[in-house]
Amino acid sequence: MGCLFILWKMSEVAQYLESLRARLDAGVVLVAVSKRQPIEKLLSAYEAGQRDFGENKVQELLEKQPQMSTDVRWHMIGHLQTNKVKFIAPFIHLVHSVDSVKLLREIDKRAGQNERVIGVLLQIGIAQESTKSGMEESLLQEILERSAQGEWPNIQIRGLMGMATHTPDEQQIRKEFRELHRMFEQGRNQGSDWDVLSMGMSGDLQIAQEEGSTMVRVGTAAFGPRDH
Repeated sequence: MGCLFILWKMSEVAQYLESLRARLDAGVVLVAVSKRQPIEKLLSAYEAGQRDFGENKVQELLEKQPQMSTDVRWHMIGHLQTNKVKFIAPFIHLVHSVDSVKLLREIDKRAGQNERVIGVLLQIGIAQESTKSGMEESLLQEILERSAQGEWPNIQIRGLMGMATHTPDEQQIRKEFRELHRMFEQGRNQGSDWDVLSMGMSGDLQIAQEEGSTMVRVGTAAFGPRDH
């Protein structure tokens, strides 16, 4: 009975992923947000072809990473404290939540110690909510100038990330995503070789894609309801 239940759960995850992928535009990368999901569901998603997984807490990321295949691309999507960068620097694929020069400096330092170049996204504050962090456009410009001068050689800034306001007002969400897309295109016009605009979660997935997202971060729609 136990084996049958596990097989059913594996099939269920594959079905969720298939349904979700059908909603994605061509070229949009799906980051399956696996926070608080049991490792069995991650393994099922891997078997269904998923390779990009997102976690928002370092401790949970460190627990899961050794249990998954080495070709998994791990994304840090939550707030990252500078004193925890050293733990994920050996393997992290992309840090979505860089919102300060201090954090950039630490990632660069730890990447160098591990002889790696770590990809990062600059998190921009577009939401009308104080609980959602992100840098102002003025700091973005400063970072671009300093990066162009080679200040952080062990970091590759790949683009921007932002979270829209949690609201039923679709026009507000669209306005915020459009503003982030404007900054993304402006950076590219200034010579940045950006290829990632990470915006869009379960509730605003379609709007994000319509406004130019190249990467979405989705949890429940990828794995189904959490078991606890």
